Amino acid sequence: MTFRFNKETLFSASMFSFIKRGLRIACYTVILFVVFVVSVDRWVSWQAEDRILTSIEEIDNVQVAVVLGTSKYLGRTLNEYYSHRIEAAIDLYNEGKVSHFLLSGDNAHRSYNEPWTMKRDLLRAEVPDPAIHLDYAGFRTLDSIVRAKKIFDTDDFLIITQKFHCERALFIARSYDINATCLAVSGPTSKSGFSIRLREVFARTKAFLDLYIMNTQPKYLGPKEPIISEEDAMGNEIITTEPM
Repeated sequence: MTFRFNKETLFSASMFSFIKRGLRIACYTVILFVVFVVSVDRWVSWQAEDRILTSIEEIDNVQVAVVLGTSKYLGRTLNEYYSHRIEAAIDLYNEGKVSHFLLSGDNAHRSYNEPWTMKRDLLRAEVPDPAIHLDYAGFRTLDSIVRAKKIFDTDDFLIITQKFHCERALFIARSYDINATCLAVSGPTSKSGFSIRLREVFARTKAFLDLYIMNTQPKYLGPKEPIISEEDAMGNEIITTEPM
């Protein structure tokens, strides 16, 4: 009986020690993960500070502006993320600040086409068709930014999106030696801001892993489709609809 008692006691003590050690490792892992995620989030924000613009007046004339796509409607409600981006693009064109727009977004199926939806709204605002270029393979921010360089042959452009998105887009651009700035437009003022910000924190962590660990590439690449012709590059002309 004494032997049995000692054996059971030893087993219980060993199991308790094992569980305690496991919990300690789990706690350290969670702490390290949180520190990593927060550090990446702050780094992404910090590295973009000097390249984010908040008003059209701050922008010099640029040849290419990349408008990052999103759905036009959320259910039956107009998506304010979308509307503010399109309004900014139209204002930039009317102010003579931009020569070409690259509209980059998802083209999941025939009834959901972000680039074409954006193009249609720009055409309605009298932005001329030759100034509009479509990237149907902008499935993610990484795809949009990298394809702008590798497919559309531009490594100096303005990005149009909300501030939190600007920071991640500029983080990706810098890692590919792209000279980009970003116009931070307004977003919704609803209570959904917290959940969106939380998702952005993890999106930044994924962007870091994509760029520095997994070397993730855009889903689709292909032959170059330069936006800027040699004549435009030399003349740096802005397309307008004003009569000569």
